[in-house]
Amino acid sequence: MHMEATRERIPGTTLTAEQERVFRTMAARYVWWKEPDKALKFPQQIAAQVMNLGEWDDVQIFATAVGDDYLRSVLKNAEAGQFNERSWSYWHYRLHLASVGTVPPLPERKLA
Repeated sequence: MHMEATRERIPGTTLTAEQERVFRTMAARYVWWKEPDKALKFPQQIAAQVMNLGEWDDVQIFATAVGDDYLRSVLKNAEAGQFNERSWSYWHYRLHLASVGTVPPLPERKLA
């Protein structure tokens, strides 16, 4: 499920110039198959890529820019294949969405 393609990429807020810059920078690095302007239409995809593949410094910059509530939303709306098991567990623990041994299963594709 992709978030709406608007400037309201963080629920309930309009992006600041700094947040817009961070999304654009991360899009260029982690959604390399799309031009940043096109990638910005799918901010959840940018966020998931950073959370899954991001270098430590990029993750810290992104997390600071968007906040924990946004990152929790990305996890709760994750699509199958967006996270590997290690990143999925890490973010659930970091964001206090799981206690030891209680990480939910990764999202799976559902066949009709």
